[in-house]
Amino acid sequence: MKKVLITGANSYIGTSFERWVSQYPDRYKVDTVDMKDGSWRDKDFSYYDVVFHVAGIAHVSSDPKLKDLYYRVNRDLTIETAKKAKAEGVKQFIFMSSIIVYGDSSKGKRVIDRNTIPSPSNFYGDSKLQAEIGLKALEDENFKIVILRPPMIYGKGSKGNYPKLSKAAQILPIFPDIDNERSMLHIDNLCEFIRLMIDNEERGLFFPQNEEYVKTSEMVRMIAEAHGRKIRLTKVFNPIIKMMYGINVVNRMFGNLVYDKNISVYKENYNVNQFIDSIRKTEI
Repeated sequence: MKKVLITGANSYIGTSFERWVSQYPDRYKVDTVDMKDGSWRDKDFSYYDVVFHVAGIAHVSSDPKLKDLYYRVNRDLTIETAKKAKAEGVKQFIFMSSIIVYGDSSKGKRVIDRNTIPSPSNFYGDSKLQAEIGLKALEDENFKIVILRPPMIYGKGSKGNYPKLSKAAQILPIFPDIDNERSMLHIDNLCEFIRLMIDNEERGLFFPQNEEYVKTSEMVRMIAEAHGRKIRLTKVFNPIIKMMYGINVVNRMFGNLVYDKNISVYKENYNVNQFIDSIRKTEI
């Protein structure tokens, strides 16, 4: 039985993973620890095979007043937790980084491969990248580091951009038909990938994503259909939207940002939900 400690109580990814592996009660023992009050420092990590570190600030902010907080939580807390795990004999440390280390989405097609150099455009992305660098320095033969750089994660109860698009799909009669491509990752697919990382005692840098790229307007149409609605896609607004690229909300909604599909292939299948099925599971 694998004993897993999730750092970050009540996190969306952490609770989703705990629920996912509850399908295998004889194979995984999962505990969580709250990182907010500092009591985690007194927790005995030596009982666990794996520390799955999901504690962190997950949203993007440009408020300079928050810069120090991002680095304290996303970088310093991550490294401190990993040092404790290593010192107490934990064999594997799994860290949730993000595609954001490569910067923002773009107006034109943008494909990230293994040779793409990270270039964070904000302190959220840079704090994640700095955490990665600190973790790699701790790795040795007995302490395996797994770094995941997922694209946008979505699923029932998720936060961020997806719920906003879902709300739009349920009330708008029309939606812009912009040709873009995004990599995305359904929460079940992510949880299965993490489970495989643990089972196979992996180490290294990984880029899990859904098998299909996503066009925002088609996703909105699918969401509407899941709610029994029809939404008309139109290109009438496209010239205006294209002039607005560079504005964060426009980039996040209609920009292009994908991983080369080859770098996301794993030796075992983790895409348990195809895209259309993942939309139905999320919305219904």
